[in-house]
Order: sequence, then C-alpha cells, then structure tokens
Amino acid sequence: MADGVSQNGFSIIGKPLAMADAVAKVTGIGKYADDLYVPGMLIGKILHSPHPHARIRSIDTSRAEALAGVKAVATGNDARNPYGILPIGHDERALALDKARYIGDNVAAVAATSAEIAEQALDLLRVDYERLPAWFDPEESMKAESGWIHEQRPHNIEKEYHHVFGDPEKGFAEADFVAEERYYAGEVNQAAMEPHSTLAIWEPHDRLTVHSSTQVPFYLHRTISEVCEMPMSQIRVIKPLIGGGFGGKSEIIPLEVAACVLAKKSHKPVKITYTREEVFLAHRGRPITIVYLKVGITRAGKITAVQARVIQDGGAYCGYGPVTVLYSGALLGAIYDIANVRYDGFRVLTNKPACGAMRGHGTVNVRFAFESMLDQLAHQAGLDPLEVRRINLLKAPCITANSLRVTSYGLPECIEKVFERSNWKEKKGKLPYGKGVGVACSHYVSGAANPIVRSNMPHTTVHIKIDRDAAVTVYTGASEIGQGSDTMQIQIAAEVLGVGVNRIKLVAADTELTPIDLGSYSSRVTFMAGNACLNAAKDMRDQIFAAVAKKLGCPPADLVAKNDRIAHSTDSAKGVSFDEAVAIALEFHGALVARGTYAPPESARGGNFRGAGVGPSPAYSYSAQVAEVTVDPETGHVHVDKIIAAHDCGKALNPLTVEGQIEGSVYMGFGQALQEDMVWQDGRLMNPSLLEYRIPATKENPQIDSIVVESIDPEGPFGAKEAGEGSLAATIPAIANAIYDAVGVRINSVPITPDKILEALRAREKAGQRAETNSLTPEARP
Repeated sequence: MADGVSQNGFSIIGKPLAMADAVAKVTGIGKYADDLYVPGMLIGKILHSPHPHARIRSIDTSRAEALAGVKAVATGNDARNPYGILPIGHDERALALDKARYIGDNVAAVAATSAEIAEQALDLLRVDYERLPAWFDPEESMKAESGWIHEQRPHNIEKEYHHVFGDPEKGFAEADFVAEERYYAGEVNQAAMEPHSTLAIWEPHDRLTVHSSTQVPFYLHRTISEVCEMPMSQIRVIKPLIGGGFGGKSEIIPLEVAACVLAKKSHKPVKITYTREEVFLAHRGRPITIVYLKVGITRAGKITAVQARVIQDGGAYCGYGPVTVLYSGALLGAIYDIANVRYDGFRVLTNKPACGAMRGHGTVNVRFAFESMLDQLAHQAGLDPLEVRRINLLKAPCITANSLRVTSYGLPECIEKVFERSNWKEKKGKLPYGKGVGVACSHYVSGAANPIVRSNMPHTTVHIKIDRDAAVTVYTGASEIGQGSDTMQIQIAAEVLGVGVNRIKLVAADTELTPIDLGSYSSRVTFMAGNACLNAAKDMRDQIFAAVAKKLGCPPADLVAKNDRIAHSTDSAKGVSFDEAVAIALEFHGALVARGTYAPPESARGGNFRGAGVGPSPAYSYSAQVAEVTVDPETGHVHVDKIIAAHDCGKALNPLTVEGQIEGSVYMGFGQALQEDMVWQDGRLMNPSLLEYRIPATKENPQIDSIVVESIDPEGPFGAKEAGEGSLAATIPAIANAIYDAVGVRINSVPITPDKILEALRAREKAGQRAETNSLTPEARP
C-alpha cells in the first residue's frame, strides 16, 4: 500500500477497526446505567399488577409512606399524562391510572434509601382491584363485542390496514400453481444482556438529569417533559453504555418515566433497574404473528400474485404496533418483482405485555411464511427453489408496485455467493435421509424515509469542532447500542479530514451537548447519521482548505487531506501538517465549527395511500442464506450444521463490524427458528428468566459463514447502507426449508421443536403419504 492508502482508495474506510468503546467495555472503565451512583441516591421499585385485566378502584399508600426510609410513593395520579412512541398511540402511562391491562402492568412506585426498604414498602401498598374479562388470543380478541381493553379501540383492534396493488385476482388466474397456508410465529424477546435501568437526578433550580439505557434519547427527553410537565430546557438525557437493545429500548419503557416522577416528588436522585422478570414483563419484543398466505406462480416459476392476511398480537398498548403491521405488508415488496399484491393487516390488543420493534421490525415472521411458501411452490412446480428466486429478481433501480424506491440491489450477487459457497447443486435433494439444505432471502430498510413525528427538520444533525490543540470533536445525537455507530462516525470524519482515528473525539447522545438525532431503530444510523457526519466533515475540510489555499497560493480544489497533512494534489511537498493547517484556519476564521444534516430525498418517501409512510427507505439491504441441517427422525432433534449468509451492505465501512452484525442477526434468527418462545398461560408468562427462556448457548450455535457483498449505494455514505437487521429474517425459513429437504415435512410454525417434527412425520406416515424423493433413504434415491 502506497502513502497509507488501502487498495480500495481509502485510508480508513473499508478497514477492519475495533469498536471505539471496546477498551472501556472490556476493562470495566465504561459505565452502564446500573453502574452509576450519586450521593443521596434512592432506589426505586415498582408494584406490578397480579391480574391481566382489572379496574383499579383505589390504592392505599399510607402504610408504605409511613415506613422509615421511604421518601416517595407515586401512583397514576402523579403521572396522569399518557404517552406513546407514535403520535397516534398515546395510550400508556408510567403508572396505571384507571385499569391494569396485563399481569405485570405498573401500578405504583416507591423510592427508598435501600432496595430492601423499597421492597417492604411495595408489600405495604393496598390496591383494590375489580377483575375484568381478559383477552389472550388475538383471533378471539378481535371478535370482542364488549369489555374492550381500551374503550376507544372497538373489538380490541388497535389498527387495521387494507392494501391492493395491481390486480391480484387476475394474477391468481394466470398462475399454474397456487399455495395457501396458515403460518404461526410465537412471541420472542430481545433478551439483551443488560436489563433496563434509569437514574434520574433531581438538581437545584428544578432541573432533571436522566441517565438511561435507551436507544432513543430524543424521544425519551420529549416524553419526560410531557409526563412530568417540565420544560425540555430543564431536562437533560444522557445515554450511557448500552448492553444490547435490539429494539427493546427503542421506545419509552415505564421505569424511565417512573424514576423521573419519583425524583421530582422526592427531590432526590432515584435509580430503578429492572429484574430479568421485569424485563420480560416490559417486553417490546416480536409479537405472536398469524399469517394466512396465498401465492401463485407460473410453470416457469414467476410469481403472479400474493395475498396475505396478517394478525399480530400487540399486547395491551399501542407502542410501535401500527408501524409493525405496516412493515409486514410493505416489505412484501422491494425484494422480488411482484406486480399483484393484496394485504390485510390487523394489530390486535390482548391482555399481555406490549410488543415492539424487535430486530428486523415487522418483517421477520411474514418473511418466514413467504420464503417457506416459495420453497413449497418451487417443489410443486418441479423447480429448483434457488432458481425460482433468480427468476423473480427485481430490475433495479426501480419503483415497486407499492411505491418503494429501490436503488442499489445486491441480492443477485448474494444468491450467487451462497449458491457457490454451499455447493448447492451437489447437495440439494441429494444428501442422505436426515440431512438437507434450504435457501431463503430477506431484506430491510436503511432507516425510515419518514420520521415518527412528521416534520421538516433533518432526521439527524452532526456538529464538528476543532480547537487550537487540533483535536477533532464530533458531536452526534446518534445512539451507540453495540452496532458500531460511534466507530462509523469516527471513521468517516477521519477519512474526510485525512487524519488518524486517534485524533477524533466523539461526544454522543447527550441532549444538552449534542444535536438532535431520532434514535437507533430501523437500521437508520449508518445511512443517516453517517451522511450527516460526512457532510459536517466536508464542511470542516472546506473551511480548512480555504484558509490553507490562501496561505499556499493555490485554489482549494487543488488540495487533498491525507496522512495528517493538507497538501497540493500534484506536489505533496507543497503542504502543511494538519496541526499547522488548523492554526492557519483559526487565524482566518476565528473558530472552526461545522454542521452536517441529513433528510431522505422526496423521491424515497413513498406513495400517497393510507399507511404509505411505513416501508419507504432511502435504501434497502439484501441477504441470501443457505442452511444445512441434520434431523434425527427418531427424536425430531434438529442440528444446524452450517449457515452461509451473504449480505449486501452497500459498502462495508468497517468489515469487522459488518461481519459481526451478520453473525448476530443469524444467531437471533437461529434462536427464533428452533427454540425461543414466550410461553403464556391465562396471561401469565411462564418462562420469565434466561434459565427458562432458552436463547441459544455458545455450543448450540451453528457454524456461520458470513459473506459481505458491496453494491455501493449511490446515496449512502461512501456507498454504505444497513447491515444490522436484514440478515435475520432469511435464517428462519432457510432452516425450515432445509428441514423439509432432510425429512420431507414442512413445519409452518416457529419455533420448530422436535415434537412438531415428530408429529408431522407420524401424520405423514399415518396418512400413508409417500415422501418426496429428497426424503427417501439413500438407496432409494435416483
């Protein structure tokens, strides 16, 4: 490599770098919310409802308030203003005011000088409940004629959407093969290592500083202001290190507001940290999803029409619900060329904890259904399932039937990569009975083109400041939650300014110091904060170039920034060090401050039908995967031997973190495919711990072979787009399709447990059905 420039033409971009916060995390120097302590800090605890649906007649707090060491007791009357992450869904309160709507709903909170005293105080609270009929099954709940969970939501339907694109009836009439099935996906939780935790510090002059484990500091800031009835100028929200989010911290969690209410009432610092059981009860994971799917294809394998009816169990509150059910329908598009689509989506309320925006928000369960059915149809038509996906590729750039704009499109290359790496042609349908391979594809947005709260302000803003010490400080509101967003912005600033990454300091996610960013959700940070940082860095570089050009007597366009120098592009000896350049620029400008913003272009913002605001994105990532499995037909046990995952991330700004994100997505998909499931009985969660809720252990993980595909998006920062979510959805159907290849049975519900496989094998045997060629013994195979 010459002049410190890698073969891709960049000095920093495209090189594998350790995370910026890696040392702080592994040495223990970094602090998570629960690590924080301030003098006089009280411990908060929350009383949860024991009933799934009950009217709160009264709460007697007198005995708890009289207990020595108790400094504050709060009920719904202390936080009457409702809130919600969506403007159309302000139906939640930090503490229930009129009714408890699920087992675990927040009823009252106490702050005391110790955790033990706080627990004693909870035992002294007396709540008079009137039990009400409860709804647990979404398909039954939506039939309710009375006793609704929220009186303003008839039949317990939070939202429903009905979309038709093209002519589905004509499309099905043109199909040679039509399949129609019911799919079911169980409820899963993020199971982030760090539980939710918030420290709210009441300060002199009625100010509140809040340290919270959140993905959305801006929305938390706004919500605290609304509920606590305080000006936003009196509130500061700081995001400390986050021990995993995956969407579970992408909306306001009740303890965040409850801690603030207690701090305001006691005029003391209050910290609340959830137990693991409380994390499950706060939830915000992936909803139970029922998919009635119908798909038609021609003999050649071309998809002619798709019809989907999706019912989601949203739990007791709105949360992200309307967005989730809209994503399920919108992202039927933007992956394959499908002209005719009918979608009916229902977000249904039940007396269970609210679901939310778990990794792969809204797309994962429907993608499981669709990719499973595509595999089924391919076999019915006598076609290679991988070839069917090739036949239905988009011709990008393009606009889909539902008005989604697709620019970069690396799915064709992803498919070819996994085809080659997996030896698909040699293995599909040719392995011994009990072994099989399956393919599936998926995609995801690189941020939502339309913000949660509609406005004309930028989606994100980044400031850069350089002082006389020539240190570069980047101020960003973007939330690092383990995905590498801090590192990404440091890389971008360093690349543009031509300096080493060690020169860059980063201040992030502090509402008093950093500009607004809408948060870490929908894989938006690389594309949006990355572009804002890129624009800010270019602005700063232009200021420096303008000053140095005057000093050197040349046009600014003749200068380049590289290797900590500002030099002439054709005469490297004619230049100055970066430190000297900063000194020169400060003489000319007096101060070096730059600003960059990003908002998606109008062309990326979708159509004008009801619900069209969800699904559009400035860019989409793509993934293709092949899973190889071994199934024991005697026990039903599935061992996933290998998953090959190719992911189109536009441009890998940091290949190390991109590969980590692919592997993390596949890992979570693997868990949902085979074992993760929240078990409910009459509204009570029966497995609210990591001992009972089985996330995959290290030794259970399959070999993951990740392949980075770079399609170079025309609008992404250096061509980059999302890498953190798009691969998850393909893993589940790839495993399901491999199981079919291994033993000849299709399982249309996840998790795919040994019992389900044995039941399907027995049912096939009992019905006297002959297995397809790929499920015969090796001796009987052609």
